[in-house]
Amino acid sequence: MVALTERTQQKRLTIQTGEIAPDTIAIRSLDWDRDRFDIEFGLQNGTTYNSFLIRGEQTALVDTSHAKFSQLYLDTLKGLIDPTEIDYLIISHTEPDHSGLVKDVLELAPNLTVVGNKVAIQFLEGFVHQPFKKKIVKNGDKLDLGNGHELEFVIAPNLHWPDTSFTFDHKTQTLYTCDAFGMHYCSDSTFDEDLGAIEADYRFYYECLMAPNARSVLSALKRMGELPEVATIATGHGPLLHHNVTELVGRYRQWSSEKAKAETTVAVFYVSDYGYSDRLSQTIAKGITKTNVAVEMMDLKSADPQEVQELVSRSAGIVISTPPAANPAAQAAVSIVLAAAKDKQTVGIFEAYGGDDEPVDPMVSKFRDLGLAVAFPAIRIKDTPTEATYQLCEEAGTDLGQWLTRDRTIKQIKSLDAELEKALGRISGGLYIITAHKGDVNGAMLASWVAQASFQPLGFTIAVAKDRAIESLMQVGDRFVLNVLEEGNYQSLMKHFLKRFAPGADRFAGVKTQPAENGSLILTDSLAYLECQVASRMECSDHWIVYSTVDTGRVSKPESLTAVHHRKVGNYY
Repeated sequence: MVALTERTQQKRLTIQTGEIAPDTIAIRSLDWDRDRFDIEFGLQNGTTYNSFLIRGEQTALVDTSHAKFSQLYLDTLKGLIDPTEIDYLIISHTEPDHSGLVKDVLELAPNLTVVGNKVAIQFLEGFVHQPFKKKIVKNGDKLDLGNGHELEFVIAPNLHWPDTSFTFDHKTQTLYTCDAFGMHYCSDSTFDEDLGAIEADYRFYYECLMAPNARSVLSALKRMGELPEVATIATGHGPLLHHNVTELVGRYRQWSSEKAKAETTVAVFYVSDYGYSDRLSQTIAKGITKTNVAVEMMDLKSADPQEVQELVSRSAGIVISTPPAANPAAQAAVSIVLAAAKDKQTVGIFEAYGGDDEPVDPMVSKFRDLGLAVAFPAIRIKDTPTEATYQLCEEAGTDLGQWLTRDRTIKQIKSLDAELEKALGRISGGLYIITAHKGDVNGAMLASWVAQASFQPLGFTIAVAKDRAIESLMQVGDRFVLNVLEEGNYQSLMKHFLKRFAPGADRFAGVKTQPAENGSLILTDSLAYLECQVASRMECSDHWIVYSTVDTGRVSKPESLTAVHHRKVGNYY
């Protein structure tokens, strides 16, 4: 492997190149210190942007890189090949982290042909703003580079943009998938040798980007099944999959099948390259999927009218981004949504902060007039979205999902045998409040399912429901505080943190706090506190079991006892 390094604003950027298959070189842009990405979810291990050079009798470049790597990437590319010898530039999808240097490559190689599906080429024309040779491909189309490198294209829309496609090289059995099967994980390892090191990031990436498109994932997997055996998956982010292809593809299939089985569906409409529409919509969708409600996302600019109507007709809820007022295609799609909407549905509307948003209030009124219930107050974006904005969006999505599943939840509570639920209720626990902090976002949760789990290192487990807002702040590597409540002096804190908070609300308003060393908040009135770090997570149906190690702690009243929580039944909190 060959690596080049650059420091930009104290952020370490490196380029790694190496042969991953015959006549095939990976150009991996390693962004070691990036801690936020895309829909503003936190990163523990940086990320990479992967590009690939395939040489047959003709040469193809698969994707480019992020604009921040401009000089590094272009110098590396010129060191590998004379750019004028590149015949094809294959676009897996046009999000800037993969296509940010397309214009630069075209300047170096003006005679190459850009290859992509119809939607990708349309999007690319919209931001390159210069003529270029193009070849539009459909599912199953092939491109022969010679010397056995026959490329076959698999159209895989909505993973996670509407213009995504995969490329399969029949000679090397390598499938280039861009975002799908990737992860935000930066290391010197080109491949997935150490499954244990990457699986938490692999799952987190899936939950954030792919879970809201579970049905599209299943469609892509079905089309992948028509290909010969895949030996390597060359992803757009993180290590390439080679040692664990069957296992990790199987996990996508399992997770997506579980998501797709959900009884309730919400349609989320956004505008792919307008303002912050795609990021905000993805965050709302993530919040919805935490409640075991399926999501189907659709781009208002490129959606087929019949597909829009069909999706709205079978959805229990609708989330829609205010589209650009001057875009006829998006406006026409909104009109179809309004025409297909039914009075028993629920709607949520958010601004995209694109500069030309259709006013939000008239749109809310149109849906109200049709009899739809408004799931959450319209999200109004007046400035560039912050971490707190994305937290608000995720919590709004969770509120919508919980509203749609309220009847199912009540039914489940009533379904358990009375004697069994009473017996389960006799399992008591202490009373604790978890407080977490990440970036500009704070969270808190009342907890009683806490148990010490190890001596070396000191560690304990917490059961966290999947639809809890704080769950996003308790990923592997995250830090938090476990506040232990005091017997006889817990009622006010318990009452405060038991109440339902509006999306984005300050959970600590009116509560005495002080900062912990790890950045989270200590509740001043707690009996004791422990500063902790999440070490691992295990999925258990509707909860995550979060195992955490302890960094430090203190007892404020050594003579006092921990508050104990006794329940009458064991099938709900």
